[in-house]
Amino acid sequence: MAEIEVPHYFICPISLEIMKDPVTVSTGITYDRESIEKWIFSQNNQTCPVTKQLLVSSDAAAAAADLTPNITVRRLIQSWCTLHAVERLPTPKPPATKPQILKLLRDAAKSPPQAQIKCLQKLRSIAAQNETNKRCMETAGAAEFLAAFVVGKSNLQSGLEEDLKACDEAMAVLHGLRLTESGLKTLSLNGEFVGSLTPLMQRGSDESRAYSIMLLQQIVEVAEPSHLINLRPDFFVETTQILKDQICEKASKSALKVLINVCAWGRNRIKAVEAGLVAVIIDLLLDLPSSSSEKKSACEMMLTALDLVCQCAEGRAEVVNHAAGLAVVSKKILRVSPLASERGVRILYSISRFSAGGNNGILQEMLQIGVVAKLCLIMQVDCGVRTKERAREMLKLHSRAWRNSPCLPRNLLSSYPS
Repeated sequence: MAEIEVPHYFICPISLEIMKDPVTVSTGITYDRESIEKWIFSQNNQTCPVTKQLLVSSDAAAAAADLTPNITVRRLIQSWCTLHAVERLPTPKPPATKPQILKLLRDAAKSPPQAQIKCLQKLRSIAAQNETNKRCMETAGAAEFLAAFVVGKSNLQSGLEEDLKACDEAMAVLHGLRLTESGLKTLSLNGEFVGSLTPLMQRGSDESRAYSIMLLQQIVEVAEPSHLINLRPDFFVETTQILKDQICEKASKSALKVLINVCAWGRNRIKAVEAGLVAVIIDLLLDLPSSSSEKKSACEMMLTALDLVCQCAEGRAEVVNHAAGLAVVSKKILRVSPLASERGVRILYSISRFSAGGNNGILQEMLQIGVVAKLCLIMQVDCGVRTKERAREMLKLHSRAWRNSPCLPRNLLSSYPS
């Protein structure tokens, strides 16, 4: 294919690849459907990429609906493929229509379990085809229907295989819709649905648990603080359990993002600590290689969550009481990233600040495991200004207990602030 010169009018102006499903926008320019939908939806653009003119419909869903299949160009591409012995591109399926979606939703509502599953599988397939279908399904009320469906099936105590599978499919469709912010806000107001995700995370399949926490992350990010203050303790138990189980990398990251978002409000920090979050994070940090660039983001998020819970006495006590708590936090400083170092120093700062009353046991442990040496090292290297300031404050605060200790290497003593 690379050796054959492709006519320029077969190439999408955005992706610079041969078009699979050519469509024309209101300005008369032809693009590949997937590329122009990404331009409109994911990047929230309201102009034609080539002419820079405004599209007729400024609303993303309406703009996508205005895309007109360019049948002439598609036939030319297919003929060119045949002439040059290139594998023909499959004929694209037409976008879904609102009546088609509404019929599937009605069928799913009143059908027996096996038929319900088939309807949901069709919806899942339609959503996976293109962005236009996703937005068509959202405007047809698919998200609200699926949320009510999950609420109805959330009593998984029954153990019926059909109910479990139907719930799995409904969550897969909801996740696949990639809802807009307004759609997510609507779900965040549905207390019954948000509440139903907790038992689903507890007793659902691994797939449902993963979809639940990923959807929950999206909802939490757009929810009003008033909806995050009074979360139930079992919410934190199940979210922490998903993090502990490491179902998949995406689910673990979503669990961390959920916890980071909600631990900023009310008594959520204490609930997270009571759910065992501190021990889970420390154990995960112990298994996480400091030098792995792939795990850098996960390490930063874990330290961020730990920093948040250390803003309450219960969180600080859990870190100190864990045999590896202080050591693993100290180990990640200056080994992962500037952000991880900043979070690690904040954790030590919180613990150190509340040891000013003379908790000599904690101060001696920090000396013995190398925390104080790491703080002195921070004073010698190029790192964030605020990180250095916190390290200096800690060293000065506990100068009497640390400065003349034989545990402190002599080569670092010169950087100890006076």
